[in-house]
Amino acid sequence: MAKRNNDNQPIQEVLKEFVQTNNLQSGLDKVNVREAWKKLMGNGVNNYTTAIELKQDTLYVQLSSSVLREELSYGTEKIISMLNESIGKAIVKKLILR
Repeated sequence: MAKRNNDNQPIQEVLKEFVQTNNLQSGLDKVNVREAWKKLMGNGVNNYTTAIELKQDTLYVQLSSSVLREELSYGTEKIISMLNESIGKAIVKKLILR
């Protein structure tokens, strides 16, 4: 029988190492940004949100309402800071509403 190495590591350390080894951080960031958008914007905005996509440091959000798009465009800086605060790191640097 093979001898096992029983160095106890916290699961958080193991998962962090796994994410780094397999280059999964960008995919996790995309998921985290989508979840943060849905949580922060609420049902009113989410009903008109048709697509959310993170490319590099730019978040593209497609909205089906031009009126809502115009309203949200006045607060893009605040939305960016709220998203980054919710995620815990500065991922989004630019927000483009379509």
